[in-house]
Amino acid sequence: MVVEQFYTGCLSEAAYFIASDGEAAIIDPLRDVDVYIQKAKEMGVTIKYIFETHFHADFVSGHLELSKKTGAPIIYGPQTKAGFEIHLANDGEEFHVGKLKIKVLHTPGHTLESTCYLLSDEAGKDYCVFTGDTLFVGDVGRPDLFSGNLTKEELAGYMYNSLQTKIKTLADDVIVYPAHGPGSSCGKNLGPQTSSTIGEQKQSNYALQDMTKEEFVKVVTDGLSTPPAYFPINARINKEGYDSLDDVMNKALQPLSIKDFKQKVKDGAWILDTRNSNTFTEGFVPDSLSIGLDGRFAEWAGSLLPFDQPLVLVTEVGKEKESAIRLSRVGIDNVQGYLDGGYEAWKTAGETIDMIIDIEPEELVMDIPHDSKLEIIDVRKSTEFEAAHVKGAQNAPLDTLMDPMNVAMIDMDNNLYVHCAGGYRSVIAASILKRQGYDNLRNVLGGFGKIKEVKDAPIVQGQKV
Repeated sequence: MVVEQFYTGCLSEAAYFIASDGEAAIIDPLRDVDVYIQKAKEMGVTIKYIFETHFHADFVSGHLELSKKTGAPIIYGPQTKAGFEIHLANDGEEFHVGKLKIKVLHTPGHTLESTCYLLSDEAGKDYCVFTGDTLFVGDVGRPDLFSGNLTKEELAGYMYNSLQTKIKTLADDVIVYPAHGPGSSCGKNLGPQTSSTIGEQKQSNYALQDMTKEEFVKVVTDGLSTPPAYFPINARINKEGYDSLDDVMNKALQPLSIKDFKQKVKDGAWILDTRNSNTFTEGFVPDSLSIGLDGRFAEWAGSLLPFDQPLVLVTEVGKEKESAIRLSRVGIDNVQGYLDGGYEAWKTAGETIDMIIDIEPEELVMDIPHDSKLEIIDVRKSTEFEAAHVKGAQNAPLDTLMDPMNVAMIDMDNNLYVHCAGGYRSVIAASILKRQGYDNLRNVLGGFGKIKEVKDAPIVQGQKV
């Protein structure tokens, strides 16, 4: 028996490969499915089934790609209505993969079709449960995403019943394999591990403690942050279908000369620079938007980029394919090529370049008392800002900055010092401001994490400005 987790950090997403006696199954695959096909080839097994726990909202699943390339059927749980052919499983239905058994546990709550899959080993003993977004380590799936006409309270009620009757009844030694780990926006506060056991979760997960349904609904729906804007788009894509990744890559991986690159931009394409954030500030093609591969790239791309917007890429040489694939994971398929030779080719050709000034946090603290036009732009989430911030800072969360109305609140004549928590988001924010005509920018290296370490830094704890 083989059970392997394929974890993708920038999406906090876990897919699973199960194999036994010449057969395999994949649970919640990413869109770029060659890794699963290669794994099956190396093991000499045939992919027999593709199991989906629900219509994912935070990434485009590889169910259609994998089914097309392997012929394996796509399995969804009860109450699933899809725009493509599926095997609609019944609650309690069993599937065999080699000498293993996979049992369908319909667990509505995160969504109506949400389903867990209980795996029994060769001896027939319950070994692990693939919980999708029903149960995470330390949390449960939020009930306010792709829910049709149901309220979050109604779905939370379903979730309570699912946990009580399908999850808490499992043996304590059953391994829990969720679809997401820390950092995912599909829950409120996922724990640091990407697997656990039923027994551990009964002890430590707030949602599995003894409480009434009314108490559960209140605690699960309280404090939910606004989900990323691309979630409903990805959920719809997963439900209705999408273009072949091969076709998307053929279009995206077209090398563009500087002349052709300029023409694409003139025709309306946006420039997306995927180089590391600390490299971008040193020099870039004017009007580029920075979203570096070194951070939560796909999530921020999905949150900030319009899905109907043509893009051209500037990447580190050799990172063109990775950039395009990671964009496709959140359904951004309109990449029309990349700058051949990257930024260095642009610079060597003598083309105009732009820069963003990086400063150490000590310089910010020194400048605060002496610069009357200094304005600190904190692009962290409002919850981060409210926990602690630099005195006098303006909170402008990164996911709001693509709206010109929000940016208009920032004074273009001031000297803007932009920071986030660690330095990744602030570079994205600075590039957005640059595109909208802001030139008096400073990117604070190390973000708030480093600022608060500076002696005499004016930090406000636990309150709003």
